[in-house]
Amino acid sequence: MSEAAAPEGFLHILGAVRADPSLRDQDGLLRYFALCLASHHSTVATYVPTDVDSKIRGLLWRETRDAETLRAMFQLGQAMHRWTLQGCSLRTIDCGPHGIVSGHDGEWLSVMAGALGRFMALGDEEFAALSHAAIHVELLREARAFVDVCMTPGRELDTMRMAMSVIHNLGDLNQGISFWTGPSARSASALQFERLAQENVAGYGGVFQFPGSLYKEMLASEGHRHYPLRAVKPLRRAAELMLPLGPFLDEYGAQLATTKLLKAEEKVEALEAMVRGCKKVPGQSGYFRAIAGFREASSRVFDDSVSRMPTSSQKLLREPEMQKKLAVPRRSFESTYVKRVELLRKQHGANMRRVVEGLR
Repeated sequence: MSEAAAPEGFLHILGAVRADPSLRDQDGLLRYFALCLASHHSTVATYVPTDVDSKIRGLLWRETRDAETLRAMFQLGQAMHRWTLQGCSLRTIDCGPHGIVSGHDGEWLSVMAGALGRFMALGDEEFAALSHAAIHVELLREARAFVDVCMTPGRELDTMRMAMSVIHNLGDLNQGISFWTGPSARSASALQFERLAQENVAGYGGVFQFPGSLYKEMLASEGHRHYPLRAVKPLRRAAELMLPLGPFLDEYGAQLATTKLLKAEEKVEALEAMVRGCKKVPGQSGYFRAIAGFREASSRVFDDSVSRMPTSSQKLLREPEMQKKLAVPRRSFESTYVKRVELLRKQHGANMRRVVEGLR
């Protein structure tokens, strides 16, 4: 497992399991845990993620009381946070000195929560402290990154993307904590880390309430799992076709219209999935923007794709409400989000700065 610490460690794990798929030897739990981490890391931001969340957050941590195995699982979890996102995700925000923030950080936080809960339950104070510290350092990083991005003129849309990612990550942390039982569920760690975007205004000076308010007001409908696109297998062909953070998907739609990675009939399939997704996911705006970007990039490809769609999908596209939303210019759509961040900056910027500067 030493190669797991490398930036491409998840690929080494997947390759090792492919070469020797046996997970039933004395190291079976550790190898299976590594496989789950690697599989999750490599797919969670794709159209078809693996469904091992509950295992890496809690269930596998309960499989043993052996301190050596649990500590090795913790080390694998630590390695996970160093794995590259290259080719795994486009849902990232470059936060300069704070590094890259993405939804993968939330997956990792939930793994660390699983570790912390188990170490507390078994009285392993040393590794409970290490797990607690790891979570704390990541939360500090994300709090500071959010405030710095928010306070930077011109990064208003990135602030919204940060809100999406940070709230997702806090939700994953809550899910990891949900596996804690007994005294652990009432511990100082639970009081510090749990529900930071909800009623826990004491933790971290309440700074996570700010991305929480942005998410609740303007982004909650965008946090769905994109089931409408999962059946479109051609979208899994290349990393360049992965879905970025919504709802600002005009460029994504434009890429689908102009890419050479998709055949004409595959573009029809992708476009139709987004049209139907507009109906299947109430309140979202991302698919409308992707469709608008598709049409803006190439009216010829758009018209040809629409003509090949089933009549029922063409009918959906012609509905007045659909046409009204597609007619909104990109600048007008995005300006609503820009103004909301500018208002947050004006009203609470000084307070946000003061809070994060006081965090230790």
